[in-house]
Amino acid sequence: MKFRITILCENSVGPISGTLGEHGFSSLIEWNGGSLLFDTGGGETLLHNALRMNRDLRKISAAVCSHGHHDHTGGLRQFLNVAGRKKIFAHPDIFSPRYRVKDSGEAISIGLPFDRTFLEGLGADFDLNIGWREIFPSVFLTGEVKRRCGFETGDKGLYSDPLGTKEDALADDQALVILAPKGIVLVLGCCHSGLINTIEHAKEFTGEQRIQAVIGGTHLGYCGASQLDATIEALRTTNTAKIYGCHCTGFNASARLSREFPGRFMPAMVGTTIEI
Repeated sequence: MKFRITILCENSVGPISGTLGEHGFSSLIEWNGGSLLFDTGGGETLLHNALRMNRDLRKISAAVCSHGHHDHTGGLRQFLNVAGRKKIFAHPDIFSPRYRVKDSGEAISIGLPFDRTFLEGLGADFDLNIGWREIFPSVFLTGEVKRRCGFETGDKGLYSDPLGTKEDALADDQALVILAPKGIVLVLGCCHSGLINTIEHAKEFTGEQRIQAVIGGTHLGYCGASQLDATIEALRTTNTAKIYGCHCTGFNASARLSREFPGRFMPAMVGTTIEI
């Protein structure tokens, strides 16, 4: 089975004129007989970019929310307004309150910007689960990712309350796994669980050791230098053929990955299409 992955929402725009960028991520996964929207961006560009790229959101079979941050769920209203009743695969914690608390004490809400009742009124049919599962033939969700790598500590300042007393573990962070003939294809939202953690999780559940491609946000733009160094060294042992980094990967980490993995790392912008 052949798959085509197209970036609909991302921080930067690429080969298609007239498309728009925003801080967020959304990708369209298409195959013979089906399609899937993985994340919905921040809510400003999904519909515009889909129309510009001649992608009909009404024909999409279902959607996935990688986690409950606004830059991945903010386009749900746009999507449901156009597409009508659709199944939304997610973790139960996507509705949890989320805040970034600055050193000054200022709290900024960064969670899903709509409540469940509102989205269900627009046609969302939520299918919530915390574990690994197959949602379409050869297409899986990781569910909660085991945090096994000590160096993958993530970024700080994310909390479940506006006072900053309870750190948000982001247990709902998950990735999409396509089991392709040449190995695993990972589609990432923000990868708060850690890139290496996510790769090893997918290998464990599929039994496949080859990684054909990693596509999406790696969150390496928000980690420290020591974590980036350790991630790069670990990547050398993962048998990863291609890395298409975007969104929270960040400019500096992208430049480093491009230098360390020449010919294997490519930026993925709005309009980038990858066929596997």
